Parts: sequence; structure tokens; C-alpha cells
Amino acid sequence: MSASRSSGTTDALGPEEGPEGRPAPPEAQADGPVAIPGSELLAALLDGMDAALCAFDARGTVTHWNREAERILGWSAAEAVGRPGFAGWAVRRADAGEVQGRLMAVMDGPGRQVHEFALLRKDGGRVLVRTQSAGVRGADGKPAGVYCAFSEVHAQIDLERAIAMSEALFEDASWGVVLVDVDLRPTVVNAHAARALGGGRTALLGRPLGELIVQGVEDLEGALQHVLAAGAPAAPVELWVTLRTAEGSRRRCWRSGFMRLASPLAEEPVPLGAGWLFQDITEAKLAAQDADRARFRSNQLHRASRSAAECEDPMEAATTSLDYALAGFADHALIDLVAGERLVRAAATPSDAPGPCLPVAGGGIPLRYVHGHPALQAVDRTGSVRATAGAGESGEWATGRQWPADSVHALCAVLRSRGRTLGVVTFLRSAHRAAFERPDAVYAESVADRVAAAVDLYQALRAAGSGDSSPSGV
Repeated sequence: MSASRSSGTTDALGPEEGPEGRPAPPEAQADGPVAIPGSELLAALLDGMDAALCAFDARGTVTHWNREAERILGWSAAEAVGRPGFAGWAVRRADAGEVQGRLMAVMDGPGRQVHEFALLRKDGGRVLVRTQSAGVRGADGKPAGVYCAFSEVHAQIDLERAIAMSEALFEDASWGVVLVDVDLRPTVVNAHAARALGGGRTALLGRPLGELIVQGVEDLEGALQHVLAAGAPAAPVELWVTLRTAEGSRRRCWRSGFMRLASPLAEEPVPLGAGWLFQDITEAKLAAQDADRARFRSNQLHRASRSAAECEDPMEAATTSLDYALAGFADHALIDLVAGERLVRAAATPSDAPGPCLPVAGGGIPLRYVHGHPALQAVDRTGSVRATAGAGESGEWATGRQWPADSVHALCAVLRSRGRTLGVVTFLRSAHRAAFERPDAVYAESVADRVAAAVDLYQALRAAGSGDSSPSGV
């Protein structure tokens, strides 16, 4: 291409003429596009690339040098172009022959060649680079030169490590990894996360998180939105969620970390979404909760025993034990004692508000418990019985069993002392608490043992005072 074409002038063609002297079309003369000269376009492309690029002619003279090459080595294009190879400025003279020979050898062979060289910076420092070079052929098919792309080895290694880590995270990681877009829909899900979420890796893509998570999705989406807006939190977050699976609902606890993803190729950070990494810690959390609960209940039993020991009235000692047991365990407690073949209410907590368990004034009237009542079942079995109201029947269910109207869950533990059944202690929970479970029954039985001992002493003292030598019980 002639110098006049490269400089962007129109000396070769008149302003009103097209190729071969033909007049240019009117639209081209007025508003048509103006072609960018080839050399200027090439220079702009080279300077705009993220890779360092240089080129040599067939004799080894530097012909091109872009801005990234200037950034890495410090030599400007004006200082580099026209030099005969790298000797004495970009490479030590002792190494120049070997470096130049390896670079130029690619002209005589097919494909690309990869090398690593120690190059010199303008400030005298050395930098290890990895080069990819290939030969350039002229219009006649003969070798015309070499182009070379190079980057700092540590930058290349960092990139390779990042790629390798990404692949490992999405294939072999022992924790869940999910990438979501700005709409909070999964775009990449690794195998561990797919198993945790109860679906296949591809089946989960693009689906709203609310389709996978029954409860707790608001907390998760809130955390992801915070990450997109303000960045990652300073510490991992523990999230309790309930998953929808083919087998039913599963409640899990995930220790989660978050990160905001942005494009490294843009001048301004462009949000690509968020990364979510999590581990299932449900078993550990449940074990810790069980340990805390057991420790608290043990302390309550110890405090109850110490407090009951100071009571002169054995029945007061029995109600004191129940008061300590209620803390964090139930909303109401009742003591029903055996009287002949019936049960009689001996003590109860207030039915309309929280309060201590107190003896029932004017007791002695047998309770009209229907057949199959949980308290009667506990007496028959000499063990614990758990019961829960059905959906939508809590009020009728409770009043029909002569319990406070807000009761939804019940646990009846039999009172046994000296081989006799003395009665039943009943614990009741309202709807804001979970149903009683087997560990709750074990705790209730421990409380019942202490209450039964106090009731037995109360009955024995009352029998001795009245001259009756046969205390009640079966």
C-alpha cells in the first residue's frame, strides 16, 4: 500500500472519482463511509489487544510493538521498532543469539511454537515471559517474518490456576457451588450442589430458587441481592431452609459464603451475577442444639432438686419441680392423681396466662376423661404418651380433653413411686411450639420421677396424720 494511502490522503484518486477513474456515486461523494487505511487499522487493533504483540521481518528487525508490550517491558514502540532483534536492550547479549534463533526458526516450520524467555525491562529488571510465535508468509508464499505474542509467566500461571480451580470446583468439590445471574437464577451448578438441592445439574439451571426451596428462600435471595449491591459479607452465613424433594420436605442448615462476580475485561465492573458456596452442616447443628438442650435441662433438674429440698410441704416441692421443668419446654403443666379408679386434678398452671403450677382449690372431684384419653393411656401403659391435634381442630381437641384451649401438643408421663402408679403429669404446648419428640419424653419422665417422689411423701404424711395406713395409688 502506498504512503499516500497509509496517510489517509486522496492524492491517488480525485475527490470526485471512484476506482479506474469512474465518478463516485453521489451518496458516496456526500455521506458515504470513509475507509480507514489498512496500516492505521492494524496499528489500532494491535494497540487495543490485551496480549503483548511484536513482529519481526525476515531479517529479524522489529516491525511492530503494541502498548501491552510497552507496559510489560517499558520500551515504547518508537524505541523498539527498527531495532535488529532483542540483543542488548530486551535480552542480555549473552542470550540474544539463542533467543533470536528460537524465535526466527518458526519461519521455516508449520504451526506455532511456545517458548519461555527471560527478557529485560527498560529499568534493568528481568521478567520471565511465555511466547507464542508463528511465521508470516508474503504474497509469493515465501517466509516474510515472524509475529510473537507474549505474556508474563506468572500472569499466565495465575490464569491457568484460576481455570483449573474453576473446573475443580464444578467437578470435584466437596461443597456446593452455584453461580446465579442478576435475576438470581442458577446458571452453573456443581454436582455436590445438585445433590443437595435434589435435582440434576442441568435441570436446575434457569429455575427460580423458590421452586426448589419451600422455606428460607427469602433469606437466601436477600443475601444474594446484598452481594450484588454491596459485595460479599465479611463472614459465612448459616441459613436454615426447607427443600421440596420427591420424598417430601427436608429441613437443612447450610453454612454459606458469597461473592460478587464481575467481568475482568471491562473498564468498569460489569456484574455477571453472584457465586454461592455452601456446606451442609445440619447434623452438626442438630447435635449442638441437642447438647445445649441436654445441658440446659440438666441444669434445670439440678436447680429444681435444690429448690424442692427447701420446701416443707411435699406438694409444694412437686409443683416447684414442674415450674423449673416448664422453662423452655412447655406452656402448661397438670398433675392428676389416682383416686380409686378415677383421676383427680391436684395442681395446674393457669389456663389463661403463664404462671406457676399451684394446687387446685377444692380438688377431689373426679375428672370426666373419656375412654382413650392420653392421661388414661399413660396410666394403663405405665409409660409416656404423646398426642397432637389434627389440622384445624386445636380448640375442640383441647377442650374435649379438659385442657387449656390453646393446647395443640400433649405429653403425659405416669407418676410411679414404690412400685405404684400415683397419677399422671401432663405437659402441654401451644401452636407456636413444635410437637413433643422422644427426647422430650425422656426429660418428662425424669421430671415425673421427682414429682412422684414428692407426691408419695405428701400422701404418706397425710395418711399418717389421718391414721390411714394405706396411701392412695395403684
